[in-house]
Amino acid sequence: MARRNKILVPEARRALDDLKAQVAGTMKAEDAKFETARELGVPLKNGYNGGLTTREAGKVGGRLGGGMVRELVRMAQENLRKQ
Repeated sequence: MARRNKILVPEARRALDDLKAQVAGTMKAEDAKFETARELGVPLKNGYNGGLTTREAGKVGGRLGGGMVRELVRMAQENLRKQ
């Protein structure tokens, strides 16, 4: 089954992109996935990437998504400690 991740609050797109860039360690949000792909040796390019295997695409998405989740958990724990 194809998963289609959809942001429930469209206005949050920029903040999510900034978090993605922060986790990946890049300055520009749009460069985060390309830098991660380059580090992992995945041939990701602008435009159509239908030639990527599921494993290659998962390496990039998993690394960014996992890092984002860890960072969000850390931020939530920090906020709870402050209260």
